[in-house]
Amino acid sequence: MARYSFAFAAFAASGAYAAQGAAYAQCGGQGFTGATACVSGYHCEVQNDWYSQCVPGAGSGAAAPAAPKTTMVTMARTSTPAATKTSAKPVAAATSKAAAVAAAPASSSGKTQYAGMNIAGFDFGCDTSGSCSGAYVDPGANGIAQMQHFTKDDKLNIYRLPIGWQHLVGNKLGGALDATVAGAYDKLVQGCLATGAVCLIDLHNYARWNGQIIGQGGPTNDQFADIWSKIATKYASESKIAFGLMNEPHDLTMSTWADSAQAAVNAIRKAGAKSQMILVPGTDYTSAGTFPTASGPSLLKVKDTDGTTDKIIFDVHRYLDSDNSGTHAECTSDHVEDSFVPLATWLRTNKRQAILSEVGGGNTASCETDVCAALASLNKNSDVYLGYIGWSAGAFDQSYVLGLTPNGSTDQALVTKCFSRA
Repeated sequence: MARYSFAFAAFAASGAYAAQGAAYAQCGGQGFTGATACVSGYHCEVQNDWYSQCVPGAGSGAAAPAAPKTTMVTMARTSTPAATKTSAKPVAAATSKAAAVAAAPASSSGKTQYAGMNIAGFDFGCDTSGSCSGAYVDPGANGIAQMQHFTKDDKLNIYRLPIGWQHLVGNKLGGALDATVAGAYDKLVQGCLATGAVCLIDLHNYARWNGQIIGQGGPTNDQFADIWSKIATKYASESKIAFGLMNEPHDLTMSTWADSAQAAVNAIRKAGAKSQMILVPGTDYTSAGTFPTASGPSLLKVKDTDGTTDKIIFDVHRYLDSDNSGTHAECTSDHVEDSFVPLATWLRTNKRQAILSEVGGGNTASCETDVCAALASLNKNSDVYLGYIGWSAGAFDQSYVLGLTPNGSTDQALVTKCFSRA
């Protein structure tokens, strides 16, 4: 269970828990034993069978217990090598509940435009230093079958396809696309495109090449622009392609990184990819919690070549474990109040949008609660959040702590409960 659910359980045991849930608190769902009524100005709204939330507006005030779904099975994953994230990412300082209340969207469809899954494997062997000294694993036909299943059975419509920069160019900075790796990767891309989903190409190098920061002592902005020119040239005619400039930059100078990002945007458009979305990340592993202060102000100057920003989308990540590292099976908070709502407010104020391209947790009760709550918050703020993408399916084996790889057409429990839109 989530941290606040432990608190409810403790209070319940003493007979002293509050009669009303606070703003954005859980107020219902299968197995929930806390308060089902909300404070004044909020009502309890069902998000799914396992989670109801106190949201702004008038309503009945309490949610009836949700009926359980019939499919709730944790299955085996594929038996290919697993990769792990090795660095803890910063956790944002908590904001007040009053700020969360003030951040309620003016208008929202109630569902983000996109929901999807990472199909990992071509990023294996790379670490947070931007080195790719290990071997990648091609998700191959299994990765394509996973996307077909997620599209057909879960109604997902976006897939992020991470790849290491060194893998893609034969470990030669400025080199041509490696025929073997780029060819295998293209088969995965084409399999993605065949589903009709958006296919997000993600360069998975932490704004680095072998420990050296792009534009800050490492590869030049021209070299960064060069790799994106080559990728964009290959996929310029594909309207369902999107470009993720870089996975999780960290420990860099943001104003300088913004110039590097702009160089890549310019190169993509010059290569003929005029209409596709471009995802631009910030520092702190592009943490959603710190984005409004650590990253956003510098990135506001990154614009399309025609001066517009509607296709320049901010790329954010947030994990719900104890240190935001994505390395623990248990979740400790949904981070609605300290990350997702404040970022929604900042995006709305600056008339920008974002995609949460990595979020996930273990197939545990705590993560079933917290991940569902986090995604419900994004759905409530769908005017500024375009979508979310789970980490991760693809080439992960059974030992991976955040594994979301299906077993054939049978999903992991967390996918069934939180990510599926079927």
